[in-house]
Amino acid sequence: MRFLITKDLAHSRLIIRLMTGVSVAIILYLLLDILLHAYMPGLVPDVLMHTLYGDSANFEEPVLFDTLLQGVHTDLFMTLVTLMILSSVYIRLFGEQPKSKFLVHLLFIAGMLAPLSLVAAYFWGSFFAYGWLVLFGVWHAVALWGSVRVLVVLLKRR
Repeated sequence: MRFLITKDLAHSRLIIRLMTGVSVAIILYLLLDILLHAYMPGLVPDVLMHTLYGDSANFEEPVLFDTLLQGVHTDLFMTLVTLMILSSVYIRLFGEQPKSKFLVHLLFIAGMLAPLSLVAAYFWGSFFAYGWLVLFGVWHAVALWGSVRVLVVLLKRR
């Protein structure tokens, strides 16, 4: 079990392969999550507002609260799992760099507040809907950047 503790990856090709596979899976998950959220609830402000609040002129109903809660519950869980895995790999590779602490904190704050701001938007208005769009974009952009950076370093060590 010593190979799990040591930071030297040169002696364990298996760990490099496992972390490479996890990085690829995280990148795929993040891209598919963006596509999913573009479909429901929407990544454009007008589409998001129509989803959350409906449109009486076009006879569109707002999203049901239980449907929104189910999506937020799933988002919180998947975001937490993704953040834990990505941050552990990122810290293992870049923990000595000063900006890595900032990156991990930014990921967790944006990742956890994004789904919660969607629920807040349902009750308290469009300000929180715009907050969700910003937080969702920030956490996905930073997570994709971190995942690609990890993948590049791991592929160089193969």
